[in-house]
Amino acid sequence: MSGLVNALLIVAVTAFVIARQFRASRIDTDRRWWLLPGILAVMALREPDLLDAGHHTASALVLGAELAVALAMGAAWAWTTRIWVEPDDAVWSKSTGASVAVWGVGIGLRAALFAVGALLGVHQGSSDLMLGLAAALLVRSGTLIRRVRSLSPAPVHAPAYGDRVPRSLWKERV
Repeated sequence: MSGLVNALLIVAVTAFVIARQFRASRIDTDRRWWLLPGILAVMALREPDLLDAGHHTASALVLGAELAVALAMGAAWAWTTRIWVEPDDAVWSKSTGASVAVWGVGIGLRAALFAVGALLGVHQGSSDLMLGLAAALLVRSGTLIRRVRSLSPAPVHAPAYGDRVPRSLWKERV
């Protein structure tokens, strides 16, 4: 896949994910939360320009630093996301203002890493950005699922007065 197509894919996925995370959404722990990050990782790992052929060590170090930033960003993003349980036991999430700061710091660090790589003469393609995005999404989703599963279940209420009284089938009118 060409670099332009990869760049457009990265921008589209990032915009989709960010826009979706800043409105309340229901969390379903049974869905395949790892699927989108997995697809992005496979697409990134298929690219031949993941490591610069002329600068193996430097490009591996830059890629490792990029992945470390992405993993930290994904974890911080998950921990700054608000989760709550509705009375019907549905779990919801919404990113907060702190999540915006996490994204800003993460993008700034990635830009700094790109600059360091450019100073070292390392050719950097879009596949390392895609791999970093996949890592951040995977860690964020996994951490959120873990947080949701650790929530205590809703308290079971004792029977209230009148719970065992049979109800009439006709609707009472006032």
